[in-house]
Amino acid sequence: MRIRVLEERSSLGKAAAAQAATVLYRAIAQNGRARIIAASAASQLEFLEELTGAPGIDWKMVELFHLDEYIGLPKTHPASFCKFLQDRLISRTGIDKYHFLDGEKDPAEVIGLTNEAIRMAPIDVAFVGIGENGHLAFNDPPADFETDAPYLVVSLDQACRQQQVGEGWFPNIEAVPKRAISMSVKQVLKSQEILAIVPGPKKAQAIKACFEGPISPLAPSSILRTHANATIYLDRESAALLNPATLSALAVSA
Repeated sequence: MRIRVLEERSSLGKAAAAQAATVLYRAIAQNGRARIIAASAASQLEFLEELTGAPGIDWKMVELFHLDEYIGLPKTHPASFCKFLQDRLISRTGIDKYHFLDGEKDPAEVIGLTNEAIRMAPIDVAFVGIGENGHLAFNDPPADFETDAPYLVVSLDQACRQQQVGEGWFPNIEAVPKRAISMSVKQVLKSQEILAIVPGPKKAQAIKACFEGPISPLAPSSILRTHANATIYLDRESAALLNPATLSALAVSA
């Protein structure tokens, strides 16, 4: 794992998108396709804006997997992650092979079909975020580090649900669903490469806990430290609480 610190959100988005595009070029050239996982969050906006504008990516050769989705939320809801990916990735690129997690269908059925699809071949790259509570996908603390199932039903904690309100997706915490379908921690780690895009001051405490504290289910994204090919993209605000020694050991040149 390595950390890359950029000055601001816009430069973070550009740098992460440049690396992501390189991964996609390589996978398509070598394998005839690229299999990717994409997060749906405010933290991903600048990154996806840059990535979808990158020249020369054959998006018809890209297969997209959904990271997580609220149970019971229709795809038309402004906070739906299906809608987020449709509006900010699929419609901008023409990706035509994707696996949505439909929050209105029976979760067991959705999980069964998506588990089968994701197991068919390796994932080339996962684009993820890190929650204010340190969550990875919707695996809130204490996260399940042991399950081998690619997807599972999870309960969302108070901090996670409050973050969704704070980002403007819901009017109040009562409106935020209490359960979701999430990719498991182990499945995220099976990706050949992971790019975590984590800007903003509200993520600083989680970044410190995950990258300076113990690797623990209580800081779910700390598990990224075990992945040999993970890059954590931070801006100055999200990196603000990290010790200089941590940055010296893990950071690469911006």
